[in-house]
Amino acid sequence: QVQVVESGGGLVQAGGSLRLSCIVSGMSSDNYVMGWFRQAPGTEREKVSCIRWVYGRTDYTDYADSVKGRFIVSRDASKNIVYLQMNSLKPEDTAKYYCAARYGVCSDSPSNYRYWGQGTQVTVSV
Repeated sequence: QVQVVESGGGLVQAGGSLRLSCIVSGMSSDNYVMGWFRQAPGTEREKVSCIRWVYGRTDYTDYADSVKGRFIVSRDASKNIVYLQMNSLKPEDTAKYYCAARYGVCSDSPSNYRYWGQGTQVTVSV
């Protein structure tokens, strides 16, 4: 059984930083990617970032234009944890953040990800 668990959300002032963590267990192979998504009330879920690795080494990352240069996705292969380092946070980054796993390649569409965590709330105050 696949389990996806996020942590690290919280309340931060604009300009501050947070680091989200995502632990995945139960995947049948290492040939999967992790996407970070977010959803604010009344909006659609949008992709923030995705990371892919080959033989344990990261070989691809991507970012939404709105977070490029501020967010960094990474993976600790030894612990099987994916991180989303969020810097220079803005009030418009306020949302519930989810990580999700899928086999194969990164995709922008949430519907292409089969395994989801419960989400972690990030709130950025002015």
